[in-house]
Amino acid sequence: MPIAVLIRGLLAALLLALAGPVLAEDSAFAGGWTLEPEGSSLGFLSVKNETKAEMNSIATFTGTISAAGDAEVHVALDSIDTHIDLRNVRMRFLFFETFKFPEAVITAHIDPALLADLPAKRRIKISLPVQLALHGVTKEITADVAVTLITPDMVSVASVGAIPISAADFGMLDNVTKLNEAANVKVVPVGSVTFDWIFARNGTTTAPLQTAVMGAASAKETQGTLDPEACKVRFDTLSHAGNINFASGSARLDVAGSAVLDTLLDVANRCPSMKLEIGGHTDDVGPADQNLALSQRRAAAVAAYMAAKGIDGSRLTAKGYGKDNPLVPNDSEENRGRNRRIEFKVLN
Repeated sequence: MPIAVLIRGLLAALLLALAGPVLAEDSAFAGGWTLEPEGSSLGFLSVKNETKAEMNSIATFTGTISAAGDAEVHVALDSIDTHIDLRNVRMRFLFFETFKFPEAVITAHIDPALLADLPAKRRIKISLPVQLALHGVTKEITADVAVTLITPDMVSVASVGAIPISAADFGMLDNVTKLNEAANVKVVPVGSVTFDWIFARNGTTTAPLQTAVMGAASAKETQGTLDPEACKVRFDTLSHAGNINFASGSARLDVAGSAVLDTLLDVANRCPSMKLEIGGHTDDVGPADQNLALSQRRAAAVAAYMAAKGIDGSRLTAKGYGKDNPLVPNDSEENRGRNRRIEFKVLN
């Protein structure tokens, strides 16, 4: 074979080998991208008692970036990992109220033109408007992110510094109060979020990264029978959830309370040996004897709901306490509403 023909063949092969990366650079998100959990991380910092900072992580999240640059990440809030089961349960039930709001959703549009120089620069920082849907509220925040080209078919999208998130912006100040009461602490109502997400181009095969992952899939609420301590933690925490309330003078369960009751049913099924007291409480409006009878009816209504859903009635004891054990002073309509409640106690 003439040497000139050989050289031309080698050049053609080289051009074909380069075509993939060159085409990939034409559009930053060509083919669409998928978030790779291996090597990705999502964490948030909380502060209590003014000086004690705790770094927490969330184990389970999924996400995509479309060819047009539309990004969407879904975060499973039940997978929060504070490294202590008690704190995990309080965060899920009291702060995030995952029985009503199981996930947070992050959406953004990343203009592909902003990343046109990424193949040459390898790393580009951009200021990105982001929509965060959390606890039934959607707010726009601005996040400074760094996009780093790892390979032609893999990028890192990471926060630059911490992103502050205010509990007040998402209607969660009452949830902070519940945490404070349950744990006897003072939680600062502003936290901060950091993330480092790895995205791979769809249709490509990438070697798994060996980067350490914050948290683990096991941080998600475990299934199966719980041990006695885990049962007690969950029943006690659900007592502080404050989502089983009643209208003044009524023992009728409302729709809002059914979500926490369904969570309670799950816990009761996973604690089959536990006997449970269902305690009914009232505010201080009206005669004491009427309040005592009303609180008994409220407790009985919850016991009947649980029994109708399959919990053995012999495990349940309904007891009314009337107005004798207020959670907070009966000095406002809001506080009186919180005192019209149900609490749970493990009896064995």
